Amino acid sequence: MDISLSAAIVQSLLRARQRGLPPAVLESTRLHIADALGIGAAARSTALAGQVMAAQGLLSGAGSCRLIGGGKAAPAAAAYINAALIHILDYDDIHDVGRLHPGAVVLPAALAAAETAGASDEALVEAVALATELICRLGVVCAPQGEGPGSEWFLTQLFGYVAASVAAGLALGLSQDALVSAIGLAYMQAAGGKQAGFGTGATARAVYPAFAAQGGLQAAFLARAGLTGPEGALDGAAGLFRIYLGGQLQPEQRAALLDFSAWHCGAVDIKPWPSCRLSHPYVAVALAARAAQQSGAILRARVAVNASAARLCRPLPQRRRPLTLQDAKYSIPFMTAFALVRGAPSLDGLGEGAMRDPQVLDMADRIGVEETLPDNPGHPPAVLTLEHEGGRASTWRYAPGDLRMDRDSTRAKFFECYRYAGLESAAGAAWQAAIDGHIGKAMQL
Repeated sequence: MDISLSAAIVQSLLRARQRGLPPAVLESTRLHIADALGIGAAARSTALAGQVMAAQGLLSGAGSCRLIGGGKAAPAAAAYINAALIHILDYDDIHDVGRLHPGAVVLPAALAAAETAGASDEALVEAVALATELICRLGVVCAPQGEGPGSEWFLTQLFGYVAASVAAGLALGLSQDALVSAIGLAYMQAAGGKQAGFGTGATARAVYPAFAAQGGLQAAFLARAGLTGPEGALDGAAGLFRIYLGGQLQPEQRAALLDFSAWHCGAVDIKPWPSCRLSHPYVAVALAARAAQQSGAILRARVAVNASAARLCRPLPQRRRPLTLQDAKYSIPFMTAFALVRGAPSLDGLGEGAMRDPQVLDMADRIGVEETLPDNPGHPPAVLTLEHEGGRASTWRYAPGDLRMDRDSTRAKFFECYRYAGLESAAGAAWQAAIDGHIGKAMQL
């Protein structure tokens, strides 16, 4: 009889760790940890961060686990707060095919567990790398699009419970059986309905990964204490794939999930701008038009979208005039208008005031939407058409590479985040510590 999928996943992860993780995977993991720490520090000044910290302080109390940007909290509170900090600005890393944010769930759970257990920085980085690989694989086998399985779940949250439990469990040094139990206990908490993204007017979309980070950590601690979770959490009769995603995995999907001949975490991208990833191709084409001085005297603009991107355009009146900054960052019409008028979104420029900018709002009112593009996993192949005075029109298309962030641009982003946080003097040392894998030191600076 085949072993459960949870057990097979744990065995595969432990074998990969025993063989030794590829140097490129470890280097990329340290780069992404640095990116997350910078983003989290920048988010500390937001009203949302204050609300989260106040609530979690009451729920979990004081503790010894470090918070990004300073301070400490109990492990459960630290996991939630750090996850929220990494995601609040919508600036965190993304796996495009899986449409999920690994860093926001995996790193906070691993950090809290590692500090509690006294794990080394090396063990922490390995735990983050392996759990990132797991959540990416879960996203790849699901390959969400605008409709169908996965389209109505925040997969960061749904799969994040599982990945966070593994990240925390590895950092805690759990046995194979305990890791399987942790996955089962994480599944018992699984959630992630996407209404916070489909609807408008709420700020909760900023913190959804935090539930998974905290839940995964809780699952790992329960497993360490001896509680046993259901082994069939993923592929049982009432397991995650059948209940949440409409059916069991096909044999080829299961095989892909367990195949370590290739690594998927290398496809996790660092974001160039603080907004929803599905808006990024539209920001890119708007910036290209603006750079070519095609943004002046625009009578009308049209964005062509697919079924996935259309979610970020409805209802159009509310997407043109968002009520919250989270709505603004999730709106293709608004982000396209912002980029045409103000240029590249930045931490300084894309704030609460942007939603009241009369020029941006006027441009947003001129933007129409056409759902004419084929749906696909990953981000949409954006097309922007501008109609100018005199009957002239110009069309701009997204090109692969428009969103690429290399090490130098990631370093510049980190320094931008630290400057925004008022920590500019510590940026150099913190960056180097994180890149060298000294995560605890980086968080102290």
